[in-house]
Amino acid sequence: MNDLFSDINENKADFDTIYIQPDPRQYFTVLGGLDYMIPDLAAPVMRQLMGARSALRGDNPTVLDVGCSYGVNAAVNRRPLSFGDLHRRYARREMMPLTPDQLRVLDRMFLAGWPEMDASRWLGLDISAPALDYAQAVGLIEQGIVADLETNALTDDQRAVVSQADMILSTGAVGYVTETTLGQIVDAAADRKPWVVSFVLRMFPYDRIAEAMAERGLVTEKLAGATFVQRRFRDTAEFQQTLAALTTMELDITGLEADGLLQAELYVSRPEADIRVAPLDEVVTVASGRGRGASPRYVLVETADGPQVGMER
Repeated sequence: MNDLFSDINENKADFDTIYIQPDPRQYFTVLGGLDYMIPDLAAPVMRQLMGARSALRGDNPTVLDVGCSYGVNAAVNRRPLSFGDLHRRYARREMMPLTPDQLRVLDRMFLAGWPEMDASRWLGLDISAPALDYAQAVGLIEQGIVADLETNALTDDQRAVVSQADMILSTGAVGYVTETTLGQIVDAAADRKPWVVSFVLRMFPYDRIAEAMAERGLVTEKLAGATFVQRRFRDTAEFQQTLAALTTMELDITGLEADGLLQAELYVSRPEADIRVAPLDEVVTVASGRGRGASPRYVLVETADGPQVGMER
């Protein structure tokens, strides 16, 4: 991870412990409590992009989810389920006393009971072995690798997995991964001319990744005029520190992070020939989720005494 991303991450809440559990109950409890919604908002966009790529290539894409954790993106793309559906499932009192092994058996049957939304295959990359093991055990991720590609090179076995990727998805990994990770993946899958789809929090500059993609023959488009809500801020410290960082970057926070919700932007890197046939703004239409109901959240209020932090329902 580069120094800039490390500095920015100091402003964000730390959720490391929820990703190293043997099942996703704590993950859904913590993030669901913060109105985490980026998987739900990204899923219809991803389906539009998968459809566009299928139309160009004539096949069903294989997707590599970077930072896949417990396979949530695969769940909401492959099944008619939402993050909210899964959050409510794991919040039920009947689920609480189950052992991780019992939960895996039930989850595998539960997920298999829903129809497939499309014929895409899903691969996973994560640094958490417990999370990835779960995603594979319940059938969300077909193949996965546990690796930190910021500090290590792909092994031959890992390269064999990621080389299958037609599309590379991140709904929150950028900031923890950089061009070092994504460059290795694109190099491994170069023969497939992959599309790189990144939902990136606004405080993380994407220019170095875009430059790395350009070196590999991929042109990066940013979807104009749209942001995607990730979640509420966890506390006033995260809220104020993030607003300060965005203001230092000369980004307008009005109606966005100042209203208490972390915002991501969409970047898609593809071969130029694909862009000419299917420009991003013709492929993707969105409803950003800005008006979606959320729990009480921190907001920035201008007063006669200067900006103040308030709470809005």
